[in-house]
This record gives sequence, structure tokens and C-alpha cells, in this order.
Amino acid sequence: MERIRRAWHRWLAGEERAAPGLGDLLLSRYPGAVMLLDEKGVVLEVNPDFERHAGHAPSQILGRRAVTLDAAPLHGGFALALEHCLTTRQPWRGVLLCRRADGALRHQTTMIQLLSEPPSDTLRLLVIQYDVTGMRERELHDRQLLARLGDTISHLPGVVFRMRQDAAGRPELLYASEGLMALTALTPAQAMDDTERLLGLILEEDRRWLEMTLAQSLVSLDDCQLEIRLDLPDGVRWVEARARPQRRRDGSTLWDGLLIDVTERKEEEFKVRRLVSTDILTGAMNRRAFFEQVAMVQARALRHGQALPLAMLDLDHFKALNDTHGHAAGDLALEAFAATCRECLRPYDLFARIGGEEFAVLLVDTAPDEAWAIFERLREAVEEIDLEVDGTIIHFTVSLGLAILAPDGSLDGTLGDADRALYRAKHEGRNRVCGPVDLEPAGAGGNGT
Repeated sequence: MERIRRAWHRWLAGEERAAPGLGDLLLSRYPGAVMLLDEKGVVLEVNPDFERHAGHAPSQILGRRAVTLDAAPLHGGFALALEHCLTTRQPWRGVLLCRRADGALRHQTTMIQLLSEPPSDTLRLLVIQYDVTGMRERELHDRQLLARLGDTISHLPGVVFRMRQDAAGRPELLYASEGLMALTALTPAQAMDDTERLLGLILEEDRRWLEMTLAQSLVSLDDCQLEIRLDLPDGVRWVEARARPQRRRDGSTLWDGLLIDVTERKEEEFKVRRLVSTDILTGAMNRRAFFEQVAMVQARALRHGQALPLAMLDLDHFKALNDTHGHAAGDLALEAFAATCRECLRPYDLFARIGGEEFAVLLVDTAPDEAWAIFERLREAVEEIDLEVDGTIIHFTVSLGLAILAPDGSLDGTLGDADRALYRAKHEGRNRVCGPVDLEPAGAGGNGT
């Protein structure tokens, strides 16, 4: 466009009117409309290809104000652009909506430049236009698509995100949809400005799992999927994260993915798991769940070389209690016994009903030489239970057989050891703890009931 402006200057100065030159070629070949206006905006000259690009014959526009081309001649942008040039003596560049002679509207990228005509330095205005309707329509179409996409994403039941990890392993959140606010109470802008603020919501154990999963995905470039917990003011929430990686030339990796709140689903899973793994009457684990949990605890104990105290427990004279007071009283006794055990044990100790009136306990993170005192306190607590049934106070006791599960030992074998120790406790008078001789303190035993 600058070359067109210089050509007009030379044309006005008479340098190229005698014979066709570069200016004439530029004006004739320019793929757009070119106009020369006086200071009132009246069209004085147009380029040879004006009609094809502007949609008006030269006879329709010469001698008329150029604002006639505007889609809104009285209040459109053309008049404002001309006024800007005349007032500020500065060029104007922008896009104007113009109307062709057939009524069609076209977007014209426009440059307006002030010129002075020698020898009197009369002001002239050079207007150069190029039809960008196709590009403009595509731009508007793309904007509409982006707006609809953004609206759709904002209504998704989750968070769409893009995360980057540079070659040094530093994570950066590049994009997060509006759903992040509902999930974490952080706005997307806050999370993108400070990625660590978002990552800091993840529980420490799950943060390590996330880092390991991303490291594996970074190497294999496989999709990654995991469930993590967020520690939020209203409680812990479960989030499922799914992402697809792509390697960049600068050595960084991008993950495009989705975060979905799965707290309700996890709670339902836990309920189902409790129903499947819990004895309905006592609330203790059932046999299958006990074996599964012991295997997990033993795997961790093996890494640290720790032995685990394990005991078998059996209510004394339970059949006689049922026969004398009825099965309803027996059920109440089992419920009271289980509640007492939970009070005496820690939340992470494993307590299970193996069958009938037989129970099992595995003490977690407890040294074998500390186990005897714990089970003695439990035995005493059971002995002190006052169970009222139809106006009658019932007392009952428990016998315990203690064994030690080695880090690499067999659970079945250790349960066998505990069962034999339990048999010994029954044989020696019941209401007592029996176990390995090296753990049994002097004078150990119960009341001999």
C-alpha cells in the first residue's frame, strides 16, 4: 500500500503522466479499489479496476462523496475515518463495511492517507481498499465456533485442562475450563498463575502417585488415567483424571485431559465394598476381607522386616448363653463384644469375624512384645460388659490365642498357631490369653471362668 501512496504522489506531481510507468502499473494491477478524494471526501479519481473490486462503476462514484460506499452512509465508519485523517493529519487503517451497487455487503480493509498536491499543496486523501470479506466471514465463523465451544466446555460436568511439563520436569497449567471453580474453589486464572496452588490440594500420597503416573506417560507417551483425592475445605473429594500426552520439539510435554468429580461414585463403591466385606451383625470384617487386608499389611511389613501380632478370639460358653437366653441374646452379646473390641483397638488394626463366635485381630505397627498387654486389656474390657436382656444382666468372657505372623510367613499357618494357642486358653480355664512362651508374662491368665 505504501508503494501505491508514493505512486499517487508522483502522479499528482506529473512525473508519470507522459508515459505509463511504475505508478500506472501499480494502480492498474492492484487487487483492490483505489480512490483519490478532495478534502471534502469527494471522489476525484479511481484506479482502472475499481468497478470489479468496489462494485460500482466509476461514473457512479466520481464527483460523489466516498461515504456513499459505506453500508451506513450517514453514520458509518467511513465518515469517521475521513474525519480522523483530516483532524489528526495521521493515516487511518481498519476494516470498513461497504455496500456494492447490487446491495451486497463487503468487508474492506482500508488505508486512508493524506496527500498534498503541488504547487498549492491542496489536500487530497488517498483511499486504498482490499476486499477481506472471505477472511472476515471465516474469522467470525471461527469466533462463533469458539464461543459455542467455550459455552459447551463451561457446561461440562468436569474440567477440561492443558498442562505442560518442561524438560526439567516443572509442571505448568496452561488452560483450565470454568468447571475448575466448582471443583476446587480456585478460578482458572488463579490456578494458571500458580500451578503449585492447585497441585497443593492433592493429598501427599496421591501426589506421589500422580508424579509417578506422569513420569511413565512421559516416557511411553501412553494415555494416563488415575484417581486422586483433593483436600478441600468442605472435605476430601475424589477426582478422576484422564489425559493424553504429546511431545514438543523443545523437549516439553503437553497433556490435554479432563478432570471429573467421582466422589459420589467412590462413596457408593465404598458402601458396596463394606457390604461385601463386612459382617452384617457385628460390623467386623468378614473372613475374605480379612485375608485381603492382611496380605496388604504384610506386604508393607515385609519391606520393613516387621513381624505382626495376630490373635484368635472366641466367646466362652457361647452355646450355653444361646441355649439359656435365646439366640437374640446371643446376637446382642456378639454385637456388644464387637463394639468393645473396636473401642480397645486402633482404627487401623484389623478386626474380623471368622465364623460363629470366633474372631481374629491383627495388630498393625505393633511390636510383638507389646501385643500381650493390648489383648489383656481387651479381655478385661469384655469381662466388664453388662448386657441387659429382658431385665437380666448377662456377663460373658473371651479366650484369646496369640501368634506372630513373620514378615514372609504364611497367614494360614499363623492362624493355625493362634488357633492352637486359643485351644490351650480354653483348656486351661478360659477367659485368658495364651501364646508364645517368650511373650507370655509371668502370672498371665484371666479369672479362670
